[in-house]
Amino acid sequence: MKKLFNAYRVLAIVVGVLLAFCALVAMPLKYLATEGGTLQTFGENASILWVAHGWAFMIYVVVAFLLSRRARWTPGFTIVALVAGLVPLLIFWVEHKVTQRLRAEHPELAASTTGV
Repeated sequence: MKKLFNAYRVLAIVVGVLLAFCALVAMPLKYLATEGGTLQTFGENASILWVAHGWAFMIYVVVAFLLSRRARWTPGFTIVALVAGLVPLLIFWVEHKVTQRLRAEHPELAASTTGV
């Protein structure tokens, strides 16, 4: 379970950073910056990161689901963990709650660090 837990944490951070950047930086610059300006161009170019978020999110969902089955989460908690990657910044809070919960229920994970 330790490898699955660490994979979940890394994917949660990657998905969260990509979603936050795309939703809070790239999209506003693309649509709200001065037409034809450098910031708008940057926003348009950075929009490709939505594709990276999509791929990372699909992997995140699979890993989170496998972790939820192994850790025997309730259906409600599982759904929140799976959907968290769709709401900017929510995934960071959910990842923190998942980490707290798993470390409390599985003391062998308390010493686990991923460098994130």
